[in-house]
Amino acid sequence: MSEEMKQCPNCSSPYGYASGEDTYTCPDCGTEWNPAEATEETGLQVLDANGNVLQNGDSVVVVKDLPVKGAPKPVKAGTKVKNIRLTDGDHNIDCKIDGFGSMALKSEFVRKA
Repeated sequence: MSEEMKQCPNCSSPYGYASGEDTYTCPDCGTEWNPAEATEETGLQVLDANGNVLQNGDSVVVVKDLPVKGAPKPVKAGTKVKNIRLTDGDHNIDCKIDGFGSMALKSEFVRKA
């Protein structure tokens, strides 16, 4: 009998072990899960400044002036940004802003339009 380990969906520990017929347990955080019942909710979840969940294709509004390196002026508060794309990382929104071009924004500086 080979013991296959699975990654924990809660803390990402690679040491999840089989603890039943269809159940795995994480030794680090104690989470129990069934890999057959995995949902897409464990994927990327990005929240705006007000705590609303953002999705790809949403429109957002910048909530404060944001300085842009190499640009003579900042992105002004109230600027509407259409068709965002969500990414992993510190700057988790990729978008195009009129007058500035392609850039990455932090979700904490935008709100859902």
